[in-house]
Amino acid sequence: MSLTMETTTTWVPTCEVADLEPGWGEVALLGRTQVALLRLDEEEVYAVDHHDPRTGAPVMARGIVGSRGDRPTIASPLHKEVYDLGTGECFTDSALALRTYRTRIVGGMIEVELER
Repeated sequence: MSLTMETTTTWVPTCEVADLEPGWGEVALLGRTQVALLRLDEEEVYAVDHHDPRTGAPVMARGIVGSRGDRPTIASPLHKEVYDLGTGECFTDSALALRTYRTRIVGGMIEVELER
């Protein structure tokens, strides 16, 4: 007999879009999960794990927001690895990846999708 664990997702309200300054990160504590929220413009908000993939330090909200072509990025403030905000792919070290979370804006509120 095999047991299958079902994963469910929940949209968690975090803060108003207007609470975030474009181009800067802020941290949201969602249950036990620390998420770095990054607002690029009025309708473009990304959420990634706040912990640096190389060191585990909780610093990614203080990362440097930029882009590689049309792909928005964040660079770790510690070792400057550059990650794709949409996929978590590391451009500078293929052995690393940054966890990403889906976001949506509902009535001006940013919601982050978490697995439960």
